[in-house]
Amino acid sequence: MRQAIFSFCQIAVLLLVVQPSVALNGQANGQANGQANGQEFVGAWQAAIESPGGMIEFGLEVEMAKDGLSAHLINGDERISVPSVIVEGDGSARRLKLQIKHYDSEIVIQRDEADDGLIGSWKKRRGKREWVEMKFSALPQIDFKSSSPERFLGRWSVDFESSEDSAVGIFEQAKGSNRVHGTFLTTTGDYRFLDGVVLKEEGTTASGAGGEEMRLSCFDGAHAFLFRGKLNESGNIEGKFWSSNTWQESWIARKDEAAKLPDAFGQTSVADKSKLQQLRFPDLDGNLKSLEDPQFAGEARIIYVFGSWCPNCHDAGEYFSQLNQKYESRGLSILGLAFELTGEFDRDAEQVRKYLKRHGSSYPVLIAGLADKAQASKALPLLDRVRSYPTTIFVDRDGQIRAVHTGFTGPATGVEFKLLREKFEALIESMLEDPLP
Repeated sequence: MRQAIFSFCQIAVLLLVVQPSVALNGQANGQANGQANGQEFVGAWQAAIESPGGMIEFGLEVEMAKDGLSAHLINGDERISVPSVIVEGDGSARRLKLQIKHYDSEIVIQRDEADDGLIGSWKKRRGKREWVEMKFSALPQIDFKSSSPERFLGRWSVDFESSEDSAVGIFEQAKGSNRVHGTFLTTTGDYRFLDGVVLKEEGTTASGAGGEEMRLSCFDGAHAFLFRGKLNESGNIEGKFWSSNTWQESWIARKDEAAKLPDAFGQTSVADKSKLQQLRFPDLDGNLKSLEDPQFAGEARIIYVFGSWCPNCHDAGEYFSQLNQKYESRGLSILGLAFELTGEFDRDAEQVRKYLKRHGSSYPVLIAGLADKAQASKALPLLDRVRSYPTTIFVDRDGQIRAVHTGFTGPATGVEFKLLREKFEALIESMLEDPLP
């Protein structure tokens, strides 16, 4: 079993359990069978996904609730529900399945009596016939003392090896502890709620360079991220980034309290406004619809390019649901264009339905194609290209595109998320207040 180093990334999951091999659905026998077959999983666990760069750790809490088991994956201040839990088998062969259905993702867990912990695997779909699968483990949660993170705190200009655009790193000390949390803002979105520690190493130089390492991680059921960075002699952070077991790259950060991203409204341009009227895609029932269909008309319109597999799109989807409730009565119309993983219509439409249900969204969505950005760019010739999921297109009542916003800075970004909301709502207000012709 691994040695626990740090715990981070916190996502919440509401776990409901019934009889073996049956997901909780409210049957009367669910409580009894859930308690009989899930008790050994109850506790506060320091969990991890094993990546090529090290352990991606997060908190896992499993509790006995009135209707069975409840559990949470814990990532900083974020708590996200997992819609289904299944208990299978008996005795030492018993397994707990945590199904994160809106990401086509699942953790399967067994007890590891040798270490008094949990072992298992995490599996997630990446394409029509492509999956990620990584080892999972957990130990009873322990308090961990990290080194002081002061030298890493603040705002940094970050260059990732694979990107032409600079990013922004924001690192803060967790309240009441020596732990560190934060995120990276990029032109395509943010890395959401990262949590971690600063570790002291032997062989520290006189300047302190090379003596401390910051480790930040996030696991949300869709993404498993690990960032590791050390201070060099110049006071910069030299780091590595791992995304599950499919991606690795280097990054370097320079302290810059004025660091900011380029204007997200200036990244993607309109290539051909006339193409808006020509676009047609099937709705979730397979009926072909034009973007100019009367049911999508409004005094102001948002056309939202997204994927149900994308955590940033879930942050955006939660916000767009709020916008819909706030402005629908005044004439705002929201239309989602979903670019999904498999190209199998029924499967992709079902994933979008789960997405909408998760956020209580009532606006219509069309299935626009595969998630591949090159194919998405061909499907949307009105834009010069699709750079990010999500991308948000603002259209006035006359069918004129007022603005295109690339990416999404979500709740993990704090002030930046507040500024994004203010800009979006100011633009919506201006379109709604335009005098009628």
